[in-house]
Amino acid sequence: MKIIWLGHGSFRFESAGTAILIDPWLTGNPVLPAERHDEAVEGASAILMTHAHFDHSVDVVALAKRLDVPVIGQYDVMSWWAETQGIKTIGMNKGGTVDVAPGFRASMVKAEHSSTFGSAEGPKAAGSEVGFMIHAEGKTVYHSGDTDIMADMAWFGEYYKPEIGILSAGGHFTMDMKAAAWAARKYFNFKTVIPGHYKTFPLLEQSAQALKDGLPGVNVVEPKLMEAIEV
Repeated sequence: MKIIWLGHGSFRFESAGTAILIDPWLTGNPVLPAERHDEAVEGASAILMTHAHFDHSVDVVALAKRLDVPVIGQYDVMSWWAETQGIKTIGMNKGGTVDVAPGFRASMVKAEHSSTFGSAEGPKAAGSEVGFMIHAEGKTVYHSGDTDIMADMAWFGEYYKPEIGILSAGGHFTMDMKAAAWAARKYFNFKTVIPGHYKTFPLLEQSAQALKDGLPGVNVVEPKLMEAIEV
């Protein structure tokens, strides 16, 4: 399986000729050049969305229409989009597991954050924030979504036993690198950890060194834009 960072909290997964996207952010993403947008999403078979903040959702509907693929996410938002936008959706909720695309299944788990759409009248509630356990090739990858440390991570680690963690760890809006390392040590037995949701803006962490320092013996991989990490 290949995991490809698209900048910020956006990732692409590839396995056996199938690709899926998680929180694909193109419009205004300062890390992903416009000339690479098509390459980033080309051939994707599905889109997973963790929550409704603009840096995770702004391109999702347009991409779903352009690629003619389903969006998988929290039931309330998916139902509304299916009705008002006419896109394919798979609405689910925490505890559910669904087939996402050939070779990929996803289990929805809790996150600790917020989930709103911006509007002229102010923020509008948009379901709830989540993370995903992504199952492919006999492996499980935990994509935390935007989250703080949660005691629920204890049962995530024990029940799903993810070998790979993609942890939002830029600080300010989510865990920082030090906190993500602590959570990974306490609650999981990761072989590989990939940080996300960092480097995008000056107020976010720019290095994963604290994550590396906090996880001796774990393969902490700082992702490089559009370069595949084999897991």
